[in-house]
Amino acid sequence: MRTYGMSEKQQDAVWLGFHAGESINSIAKGLLLPSHHVRRYLGQTGGIRPAPLGRSSRQLSAAERDELSRGLVLGESFRVIAERLGRSHTTVSREVARNGGRESYRAHAADQAA
Repeated sequence: MRTYGMSEKQQDAVWLGFHAGESINSIAKGLLLPSHHVRRYLGQTGGIRPAPLGRSSRQLSAAERDELSRGLVLGESFRVIAERLGRSHTTVSREVARNGGRESYRAHAADQAA
């Protein structure tokens, strides 16, 4: 979603003002923004604020990836690592395969890629 140069605080203020019934011109004037930027920003979603992005609970967390990485360094099997994490061994296997294999898996890089 394009932000038209607005900070997070400005975006929040736009949504608050819009849902409070303020006019687009009033919102823009209060934030010292061009009104066409506010109009286009709101128009992208039809005036409905999108849900905040977040990770699915099905994805491994950074802590789980760290633990996975430690297990790989110790030479543990995917099943042993998965049991400790409370995950399926196929989840661990796919995670490692997706991020460079046993020899080059790095938790931080894998978390950033996710």
